[in-house]
Amino acid sequence: MNCLNKITVIGVGLIGGSFAKGIKQLGLAQQVHGFGHNQDNLELAVQLNVIDSFSLDAKSAMQGCDLVLLAVPLGAMQSVLEMIQPYLEEHTIITDAGSAKQSVIEAATTVFGSLPENFVPAHPIAGKEQSGVLAADETLYVDHRVIITPTEKSSDAAVLQVKALWQALGAKVEIMSASFHDEVFAATSHLPHLLAFALVELLNEHPELGNVFKYTAGGFRDFSRIASSDPTMWRDISVANSVAISKWLTEYRNYLDQMIPLVEQQDSEALYTLFATAKAARDEHIVKR
Repeated sequence: MNCLNKITVIGVGLIGGSFAKGIKQLGLAQQVHGFGHNQDNLELAVQLNVIDSFSLDAKSAMQGCDLVLLAVPLGAMQSVLEMIQPYLEEHTIITDAGSAKQSVIEAATTVFGSLPENFVPAHPIAGKEQSGVLAADETLYVDHRVIITPTEKSSDAAVLQVKALWQALGAKVEIMSASFHDEVFAATSHLPHLLAFALVELLNEHPELGNVFKYTAGGFRDFSRIASSDPTMWRDISVANSVAISKWLTEYRNYLDQMIPLVEQQDSEALYTLFATAKAARDEHIVKR
């Protein structure tokens, strides 16, 4: 792939910073630029060799920019697009790293009216509990999936450019529709996070148990680990993908309603079948992956 002139990352934290740092270290752009309103954070990103330069105004950030990555919370997507829209150059590719795609497409539709040919939504499936530019890791995306969800207007050239960048960072790229993406990740990512948050909140200073967390061991820690994720991000995801998430929360509740009687009735055979089937599925599709 050709070396780009300038890539601008809006939101130089874990996700955007890891993208920027990888692009910079691989020499995939002559200039890796950061844009935001937190000058201290952007100065730190330069010191950490995550970006080459930064600006605090959208006009400078978009000047000569070949590709801009929006690595901001879903709730900020529309306002960021509104901010950069007047200064976007005709050739600039716009992509993002949001966890729900239909809401990003709706935000772009509101801002642009007609979706630009250079707009290519995407979602890197990688992360850590830590956030911020200090957690930026140029290897974060190696062997992780990145989902690209082109719109009907997305040009083949723009899609190929976005795909090539993620592949250069070591990612396994897949392409699917935004609607299917949101359904899949509501079930496999959003639902588990909400369940983890709910369990920790349920047991936090529970009136019957008090501070029960001092008794937790590996199982609870493994299950609840993702409840340490960024609350702002998960608030935005829950709002942006509310229809699909509500559906899968309901599916889970219905399954619990079927499971509770098995425990109450001490149905050891049915419980064993349930546990063995789940174990086999996880061993086959997750452990061996």
